[in-house]
Amino acid sequence: MTVLTRLFQPAPGTCRPLLRRIADDAGVSVIVCTLVAVLITLVTGRTRELYDQMVYSVCVGLIALVFIDGMRFTLLDDPARRRRWLVPCIVVLVAVAPVAHFGGISVGSLLLGRPLPDLSDYPNDHGQKGMIGLTLLAIGAMTLLILNRERVERIKREGMEARVRAETVERQVLQAQLRLLQAQIEPHMLFNTLANLQGLIAIDPRQASQMLDHLIQYLRATLSAARAETTTLAQEFAAADAYLGLMAVRMGARLSYRCVLPDDLRGARLPAMLLQPLVENAIIHGLEPKIEGGTVTVEASVRAGLLDICVSDTGLGLDDTRTAAKGSGVGVTTTRERLHVLYGARAALTLIPAQPHGVLARLTLPLETA
Repeated sequence: MTVLTRLFQPAPGTCRPLLRRIADDAGVSVIVCTLVAVLITLVTGRTRELYDQMVYSVCVGLIALVFIDGMRFTLLDDPARRRRWLVPCIVVLVAVAPVAHFGGISVGSLLLGRPLPDLSDYPNDHGQKGMIGLTLLAIGAMTLLILNRERVERIKREGMEARVRAETVERQVLQAQLRLLQAQIEPHMLFNTLANLQGLIAIDPRQASQMLDHLIQYLRATLSAARAETTTLAQEFAAADAYLGLMAVRMGARLSYRCVLPDDLRGARLPAMLLQPLVENAIIHGLEPKIEGGTVTVEASVRAGLLDICVSDTGLGLDDTRTAAKGSGVGVTTTRERLHVLYGARAALTLIPAQPHGVLARLTLPLETA
C-alpha cells in the first residue's frame, strides 16, 4: 500500500506523482538514445542499420535509467542527503555504464532475434570499449537533463508559490485598506446625517422620519457587506439606493437619482463594497460642489459577456474637479487595486466625461452568478 501511495501521490518537493516522473524520465531517455543511435549510424556510415541501432540504444538507455532513477528517488530526492551522496552516485553511474551496455545489447539482441553477445569478448574488444564510453556519455547526458528538468520545475513551482503568497498578502492589504476607507467615510457621513436629522426633527418631523428610514437601510446594507468578501449585485444596489436616499433628503431638490438593475442580474456576485465608492464620488466630487446639483444614475447591464456597471452624474465633470481627474481619490484608487488583484486584466474601472456634462464611471468585471 505504501509503494502504491508513493507511485500515485505527488512526491515531496514536487507536484508530480512518482509514476509520472518515471514516465517523463523514460521519455528523456528515449530521446537521448535515439540521438545516439543516429550519431553512431552517421559515424559508421551504416544507414541501413539505423533501426537496429535505435533498438540497442533504447534498451541500453532504459536499463541505465533503472539505476539513475533508483539512486535519484532513494538518495538524491532528499535535499538534506543530496550533497552527501552526490559523489558516490557519480561513481556508481560510471560503474553502471558497462552493465547497462551489456544488458541493453543482450535485450536488444533478443528483440531482434540476433545472437547474444559474449561477455568474455568485452575486455579485449576495443569497439565495445568505445561503445561503453559512449554509453557513459549518454548516461551523463540523461542524468543532467533529468536533474535539470526537475530543477526547472522546482524553480517554477517555487515562483508560483511565491506569487500565490504575494497575491494573498496583497488581498489582505486591500481588505485592510477597504476597512480603513469605510472607517474614514462612514463616521463623517454618519455625523453629518445625525446633525441634519437633529435639525429636521424640530422643523420637519416627516422628513426626519424619512431620513432615519434611509439611514437604517444604509447601515443594514453596508454593515453586512463590510464583513463579507463577496456580495450580490442586488445588495450593492440596495446600499447605493439607501445612500442616495440619504443624500436626497440632505440636498433636497438639488439631487435626483435612479438605480436601474435588471432582474436577471440581481444574483450576480461581485466583491463587497465595490460600487459604494463610485456613488460617493459622484456626490462628493460631482454634485455637492455644484450649486444647482444634478442627477446620479446607477445602471447595470451585460456587455460582451461581462458585467458592466455605470455610475454617471451631471455634476462638475473631470475638467472642473482636480480630484476626479486624478482618479477620484482613495476610493477609486482602492477599487482599481482590488480589481487588479482579484481579476487582473479581466476587469477595469474607467472614468470618462459624461454627456452633456458630468462624469461616467464604468466598472467592468467578469459576470459571476451564485
